[in-house]
Amino acid sequence: MGETTLRWSAGLDASVAQAVRELLERASAADGVAPVSEQAVLSLVATDSAAEHLLALRDGVVAGYANLVPAHHEHPAMAEVAVDPAARGHGIGAELVSAALAKGGPGARVWAHGNRPAAAALANRLGLRIARELWQMRRSLATPELPELVVPAGIALRTYEGPADDTELLRVNNAAFAWHPEQGGWTRHDIEVRRAESWFDPKGLFIAVDPADPDRILGFHWTKVHYEENPPVGEVYVVGIDPAAQGRGLGRLLTLAGLRYLRERGLPEVLLYTEADNTAAVHTYTRLGFATAHVDAAYSPAD
Repeated sequence: MGETTLRWSAGLDASVAQAVRELLERASAADGVAPVSEQAVLSLVATDSAAEHLLALRDGVVAGYANLVPAHHEHPAMAEVAVDPAARGHGIGAELVSAALAKGGPGARVWAHGNRPAAAALANRLGLRIARELWQMRRSLATPELPELVVPAGIALRTYEGPADDTELLRVNNAAFAWHPEQGGWTRHDIEVRRAESWFDPKGLFIAVDPADPDRILGFHWTKVHYEENPPVGEVYVVGIDPAAQGRGLGRLLTLAGLRYLRERGLPEVLLYTEADNTAAVHTYTRLGFATAHVDAAYSPAD
């Protein structure tokens, strides 16, 4: 192999995007964990994404990839990096991480999904520290037994009724996750893209409303099924509660409704992601039988 050439791009043509996808699939198969997030994968072909793409080329072939979402509002830039298993051991990961953090500016962070030993060792060599942790939690849908679903007075549960719900879903999502670097800035396009995915199921998107004001959404739970796993695994994809409706037990109610639905579909297991320092969410999920399966760590340069 020759020397590595790094090339930034605001967008990727179809053939390069496909080459990156195939690299990501090989890295995922080799490591047992996806190297980048769903958001990064969707940005490969999105025309309105803010993400920038960094390719590591060796002999004209894509050997590594970094996805960088620039800093916005008070949120720092976030990078995700993958190196083709066949091209590892040549310092490509270090080059990609260093270039992405430099372009991202002060406070920029890079994700290590699964925080595997190789990633932790690279972070140590580059003088990086853990700035944020995202936990993947899992539980069997067979045991322990799920609690009964009891909908309290003043709350009605229904499922997604189509694009007419999108405005309210966006309002609740962006209010609930205003603090979240990835989740808080969704647009209508973000919902449209996910609605077009093969896994989308309107019966798996649960919505809580007040019967006295049924057009205003109080909270929602969007479930997902990972058909690529064998056997397929369910996911508590997004649980968003309107800040004005906090304290009414909607998080637990909506989560439980989705879990029972996923179990009815015959799925053996369910996963979710939550910030390690979101103590309220961790408490809710732990009480519902979830336990930490693995940790994603976001590294940033040490002060």
